[in-house]
Amino acid sequence: MPALKNFVAVDWRAGKDLIYFFFKDTNTYSRFNIGDNKVPNGYPTAVNGRWGDFDKHVKNLRFGFNTTGIMSTTPEADKIDADTLWLFYYEGDTPMVCEYNQDTDSVNSTRPVKDSRWWQLLPYFDRIITGTWWQLYGRLPLFRFLMNDGHFINLDFSKNKLTHEAITNTTWPGLQDYKDRIITAAQNDRTFADSYYYIFLTHNEYIRYNIHENRAETGPCAVNDESWPGLLRD
Repeated sequence: MPALKNFVAVDWRAGKDLIYFFFKDTNTYSRFNIGDNKVPNGYPTAVNGRWGDFDKHVKNLRFGFNTTGIMSTTPEADKIDADTLWLFYYEGDTPMVCEYNQDTDSVNSTRPVKDSRWWQLLPYFDRIITGTWWQLYGRLPLFRFLMNDGHFINLDFSKNKLTHEAITNTTWPGLQDYKDRIITAAQNDRTFADSYYYIFLTHNEYIRYNIHENRAETGPCAVNDESWPGLLRD
């Protein structure tokens, strides 16, 4: 069975909800169809030719996540139902962010993080391994980022406030024992009142984390052809 390692998961909400998995060692990706609960035939497949101007940066991707109707730098992409994928990566030694328009399936912009609205992440950038829009109620601009040193960040744009705390059974109930095994994570925004954060761990395991209840609903479960059909396909 292939070992999942050195990969990045991101959520996609334009059209039917998906999770994309980027495998950086092979420069390939897979698409998990949430509605069908499987990776369709033909994946994994080459990154080249699929992600436009971002193709060449996938091997340096660190984390990414979706927003809907907020944060975009272009008016046409800031409509209430507009979906944007934020992809954070290195270009040489420079932390960068790509704003990818899910509705047009194309790159809106790429820029250094220091010149973007995400500049507050810079002191922690090389430690962040995953982030997500912590969408509790509507369009709240609150984000959470897990780091590789047992800590996490809350970034609240409504208060222009960033906090840095330890991952504990108080801050992330059920996650403390696995904080050193996290590889990546992606959100499944089922409804405004029921969103899951799938946190992928070493040893082909994952945790299903309930965002609205702020707790892990499962301990580590195996990633296999029953839980994630097609994801382990070569």
